Amino acid sequence: MASTDEREVLSCGGREVAITNPRKVLFPEAGVTKLDLAHYYLAVAEGALRGSGGRPNVLVRYPNGIGGEFFYQKRAPDSRPEWIEVVSLRFPSGRTAEEVVPRDAAALVWMANLACLELHPHPVRADDLDHPDELRVDLDPVPGVEWPQIQQVAGVVHAALGDLGLIGWPKTSGSRGIHVSIRIARRWTFDQVRRAALALARDVERRAPGLATSKWWKEERQGVFLDYNQNAKDRTVASAYSVRPLPDARVSTPLAWDEVPTCEPEAFTITTVPDRFATTGDPSAGIDDAAGSLEALLELSAKHEREGQGDAPWPPNYAKQAGEPPRVQPSRKRRPDSEYETGRGEAGGPPPEVAAERAAAVASGDPNAGLPTEWEGSRPTPTGRRRTSVPVIEISRAATKAEALTGLDRWKERHPEAAKALEPADVLVDGMRGRSSLWYRVRVNLTHVPEAQRPAQEKLDPDYSPW
Repeated sequence: MASTDEREVLSCGGREVAITNPRKVLFPEAGVTKLDLAHYYLAVAEGALRGSGGRPNVLVRYPNGIGGEFFYQKRAPDSRPEWIEVVSLRFPSGRTAEEVVPRDAAALVWMANLACLELHPHPVRADDLDHPDELRVDLDPVPGVEWPQIQQVAGVVHAALGDLGLIGWPKTSGSRGIHVSIRIARRWTFDQVRRAALALARDVERRAPGLATSKWWKEERQGVFLDYNQNAKDRTVASAYSVRPLPDARVSTPLAWDEVPTCEPEAFTITTVPDRFATTGDPSAGIDDAAGSLEALLELSAKHEREGQGDAPWPPNYAKQAGEPPRVQPSRKRRPDSEYETGRGEAGGPPPEVAAERAAAVASGDPNAGLPTEWEGSRPTPTGRRRTSVPVIEISRAATKAEALTGLDRWKERHPEAAKALEPADVLVDGMRGRSSLWYRVRVNLTHVPEAQRPAQEKLDPDYSPW
């Protein structure tokens, strides 16, 4: 390892990778520096590459450590070593992005130098972007659920997978939950994998009522939520051996199934995991040799459909899909399903003609093509847009949350009467994924403002363009 006053150079399998500002502290409480992060990924590279290697990865960067702003970067930096591989992904907006595909330890260390704490791979290989080779089970506890219940539900998932002829590979999420990865043959589309994940979630809920839930709406959930939508196209999760942005520099750590009932997630940190990896090996070492079939799960999905359990809601940033139930909270539902307009989106994207229009606009250089669709209100049109039945106006768009909220303060000064009528929940602050970073918008719901006092939509202040 060579060093200068400003950088240190690590030797990684024949490549040399410079770590700039190596003593920059990324985890103040744990005292972990950028150089520590690089050494960590070098120590566990073999295991980390089983989870993220050969796959396009979203870069999740914390340039000022876990206490500062972070951002998602889909596009690989232009200034990168020639040996960093990229692959071009196409998104429902019609846009494309060249994402980083790590292949070796040097790539992981290079990512660490960018302050990428987390590894966020897509569930596809770079040589086939249309057919996932992994179904992801995300056990996400609702508030109040304790760790033992999550462990118990993980055991139910293990049993369900065994009955379906599938092998699951558990790991701590590095936060509050447990992930189970299931390698599958590359035969099925994202839509089919998502429906298989939904069928599994419903089966686990049937086996453990009150302990596990497949319900999308938070008001309906009880226990541990199996987030089937983590299998929708363009979704990523922290992979094996990914560091997580918690004060103790916790790690998403693969487990043997017999470890699940007794493990404690706080035991696995950037400090302890390298020793565990060196002495006991990687519990997920056999994952690539265990590709299974989704046929049994898709048969179960078809059975659910025949029994009246069709598709379930998609995340709000996806166009309303064909066959999706009304995208409205059950407690706010005022009409029968037949009175809600049906979705026509396909494969997680908009209807085919809308997708074609967006792709053509992007190809012609339209900088606004593919911007997030506004979905306030409760009535989606056939294109996936919603006709707003809720009086929501947009106030600001900015590169930082502070700048966006400053714009809100100026709006309140211009409209004091309306500002006084707002409830805390009426101010909507959204972190949005832009072309290469996270940006923020502020909207205001004017429902509690008397109609005669409701300000009209104004020019955004500030009006930041993420594109």
